[in-house]
Amino acid sequence: MTSTGEGPSATGSSSISANTSQISLADQFARSTEEEIQFALDEIRNENDKLEKETAILTKYLKRVDPKDIQTQIKEASPVQQDVVRVHKRRSRSRTGSTERLLKLTTEQKCDIAQREHDELREEINKFKHETEKILDTYRATREEAEIRLAEMKKSSYEFNRDIVLGAKNLRTGRVVAERVTRYFEDKMRSRKALIEKLRLKNSTLKVQKKKLQLQLKQKEEMGEVLHEVDFKQLRIENNQYLEKIDERNQELLKLKHSSGNTLQVLNTYKKKLNNLTMESNRLKLEISQRNELLTKIDKETELVEKEREKAESINANLRRQLQTILSQRFLTTFK
Repeated sequence: MTSTGEGPSATGSSSISANTSQISLADQFARSTEEEIQFALDEIRNENDKLEKETAILTKYLKRVDPKDIQTQIKEASPVQQDVVRVHKRRSRSRTGSTERLLKLTTEQKCDIAQREHDELREEINKFKHETEKILDTYRATREEAEIRLAEMKKSSYEFNRDIVLGAKNLRTGRVVAERVTRYFEDKMRSRKALIEKLRLKNSTLKVQKKKLQLQLKQKEEMGEVLHEVDFKQLRIENNQYLEKIDERNQELLKLKHSSGNTLQVLNTYKKKLNNLTMESNRLKLEISQRNELLTKIDKETELVEKEREKAESINANLRRQLQTILSQRFLTTFK
């Protein structure tokens, strides 16, 4: 890093050197080919891009440093930070001077600043990642709750169709029995009330635990047993370990929910088949009862026809006997 020079001698020497450099560059361009000029132009552009990136990093670093703390931290700061502060001050003073020399940082200073900015960027990325994970956990919990609600609604709909729409019909009239509908909704209301009471008790228990923990924390603060930074780091490490375990358990729980969903689908399929078979069985029973009634009616009619046949046969036998008697009498009369 260089310092700023002032005075008429510095101004003259700088103007002479600038004119000389311009003449030498003009001679070089005149003797160079178009390809060499293009190559040199590309190198200058790459160098400019590199300088722009370094300047952006340095500007970000200087903006991040609190100006009030610069003066107090110069004595305790590293040589890199002191040089950066001097560069920043000299740049601000050089705007009012007549000339300005090129101020540069050493490679070690650049590496130190880049490392600090890299650490700062990594902390920002970790913070953003943590916030994103929280949002994802919230969305995941909302989705799981919606899936549970959907499963409950499907189950309720299936039970209503099974117990009321299909199971509560009268086989003769084909209408739904009102008592079974009333009993169904009363059972549902009782189960809902029991669930509400259970959740209320759980909520009150959690409130009591919360008050107890707050009281313990207040007592520790009063007794001076407040956790230090080392304790917080240890707790953070343990928290990360527990979070990893929780993620593993959540993955296992998702797998179990997936398998449970598949099992529930298979169970619903078999229940539908059983319901269809039950309906078919009821239909066949009804048809069998109708056939039995028809058969009984046919048997009665058969017995009645049999009696009429026997009666007709007896009448026919009597008529035949009478006919034979009449014929025998006529025969005897004819011979006489």
